[in-house]
Amino acid sequence: MSLLELIAAADERGLAASAAACLDRCLPQPGPGAEPDPLRPLWSGSADRQDWPDRLAEARIALDAVPDPGETVLRIRKLLGEAPEDRAGEELRAWSDACSLLALDIHLGHDAARPDAGELVARCRAGDPTGAGPLLSGETARQARILEMLAEIGDEAPRGAGLRQVLDISTEGQKVLRAAVSRRARVRR
Repeated sequence: MSLLELIAAADERGLAASAAACLDRCLPQPGPGAEPDPLRPLWSGSADRQDWPDRLAEARIALDAVPDPGETVLRIRKLLGEAPEDRAGEELRAWSDACSLLALDIHLGHDAARPDAGELVARCRAGDPTGAGPLLSGETARQARILEMLAEIGDEAPRGAGLRQVLDISTEGQKVLRAAVSRRARVRR
């Protein structure tokens, strides 16, 4: 299934966890003394629909406290501010889709410059990563893997089932992006 099909078919828990993972992967390396995981509360809210509003509020506060936010943090902050208070319905699906797009856009921004960037992201989401750089194609595959993994977990599974694995995949992706950003910064000096 393409990433678009996986998002369309995902349940509420899958949408919330996938969105949290997308935003989490894009956070830049925290500065000295900064909260290392400002979006950590979203993971708990992804596990339990009742906790979502409180955990969302905590994540917003933590992200607002990030000192000297760069463009990426500001974009994540804006998207987090648009998250639905109720972890349900089409608003959640639209928000999760926007988180997916943001993550792909950020990854594309650190790949080689491309004149067909918008078309390339759309093709990747539709299941055709031909011509995508390693960061964009890797992020597309990571998003699909997370949604597929969460879709396999049945309703009878414990409350947070699968979220540890999603967090591990997301952390791996975060390290890849941070390494690419660091490498680019060294090359520019």
